[in-house]
Amino acid sequence: MELITHPRSVGLRDKWRMCRRVGLIFLLAAVALTIFQRSRSNTYFHKSQQTQQQFGLHGSSQRRSLRFVPELLWNWGRVNSVAATEESSVSGRDVRRTWDITINNCSANYNLSKFQWFMELENNFKQFLLYRHCRHFPMIINQPEKCKGEIYLLIVVKSIITQHDRREVIRKTWGREQEIDGKKIKTVFLLGTSSNEAEKANHQKLLEYENYIYGDILQWDFMDSFFNLTLKEIHFLKWFSMYCTKVHYIFKGDDDVFVGVRNVLEFLGSMNIKNLFAGDVILKAKPIRKKENKYYIPVALYDKTLYPAYAGGGGFLMDGPLARKLYGACETLDLFPIDDVFLGMCLQVLQVAPIKHNAFKTFGLVHDKKSKLNREPCFFKDMMVVHKLLPQDLLQMWEMVNSHRICSQNCIHLDLH
Repeated sequence: MELITHPRSVGLRDKWRMCRRVGLIFLLAAVALTIFQRSRSNTYFHKSQQTQQQFGLHGSSQRRSLRFVPELLWNWGRVNSVAATEESSVSGRDVRRTWDITINNCSANYNLSKFQWFMELENNFKQFLLYRHCRHFPMIINQPEKCKGEIYLLIVVKSIITQHDRREVIRKTWGREQEIDGKKIKTVFLLGTSSNEAEKANHQKLLEYENYIYGDILQWDFMDSFFNLTLKEIHFLKWFSMYCTKVHYIFKGDDDVFVGVRNVLEFLGSMNIKNLFAGDVILKAKPIRKKENKYYIPVALYDKTLYPAYAGGGGFLMDGPLARKLYGACETLDLFPIDDVFLGMCLQVLQVAPIKHNAFKTFGLVHDKKSKLNREPCFFKDMMVVHKLLPQDLLQMWEMVNSHRICSQNCIHLDLH
């Protein structure tokens, strides 16, 4: 008996087969597209790893869920301390820590407002004390590989986000990364965020591009201000303790100084003492009580007659092991508005006496700013640090000092010490 199929049934069956074929084609196309996208994503990931490190987009920085919004003078946000994490390499031999603060979450200590002495303070000191307990902030730009390998001297320069010209001159002169007589020298710049709210985003983009080119910026999420220099100090010491286990010595200074690097290396080569800390040491300094002075400190904040011995913040030297000890000492003290005095307090906790050296001139070669001696290259040849130079002056002085100029007899016989 011959099977007779209704014409309509044949049409439905053909349509069903066609639908199945079309669906299968779409499925295969989707699978192929997924494989292609994953392949491109992996390729991009491997190519962009170095760029991400330069922009600080690694480790804990990638996990930051809240960007900091500046508030008033201090740019304090809200600090939430996250437990330190460690990331092991595939081999299991290399353990690398990541910066352990990822979110700002800190509120003012308004309990202080019930004290009369607090209410009598100037507004900037009130602001300082309200948020003094907020001392741990996220990193925006990190350089976790900067201290890779053995480094003889790490040059650390305090700067602010708008001073691109100063950083550029330093990179071209005394702060350039190099190797001298087998001694490796590396450089980093320490920054906070812009204090100009209207231009903050633009300043940040420029800084990130600068770091993309040079890879030498360390930036934290607090506003750059005079009082926040102490925050910059403790954040660097923490960063150094985490990432720089094989650094012998540190030079730390401002971005308006001249540094004789070869003189620094010669000095360090002649020293064989533990806990080295050398600079333009100031002994028995009295707190300034005149309110119009930049360094004014009210009695309510510091009621002692004298400061401990400290080195002028324009530039000083210390050895690596001492820097790690200083970080521990700093954690035991309340923050103080003047960063170099605060570091002197930390040295006092460790019972380390800073060494005074006459080749550190953190007030210029001579105190008279109009004196021609402050522009005499012959003197600069013998100095380790000279403070208060504008970028163009620094560049000209560097070129003159490193030329084959023969110093005059007058220079040779004059004594700055």
